[in-house]
Amino acid sequence: MVKKRKKIILDDYENEILEAYESGMIIPSHSRTDFQAIAKNTMKKNRKINIRISENDLSALQRRAAREGIPYQTLIGSILHKYASGYIKETA
Repeated sequence: MVKKRKKIILDDYENEILEAYESGMIIPSHSRTDFQAIAKNTMKKNRKINIRISENDLSALQRRAAREGIPYQTLIGSILHKYASGYIKETA
């Protein structure tokens, strides 16, 4: 049985980029190895901190991390990284 691939619908801008790439007008600026090194350096853990949080907040974080199947310290680090990077915004 042959699997059918879903047809991806691209907008005009995306089609323009795809056509430029396929015609060789766009070339990658970094190699895969470069991207791996960049990602590794981005996620490098080079500082330790101590924080005080409420017992209830810590318990909630530990439960959520357990549901996700990751250590709670990793979850906390991920949340802090997302906030610092602007992926998580404050709500009013």
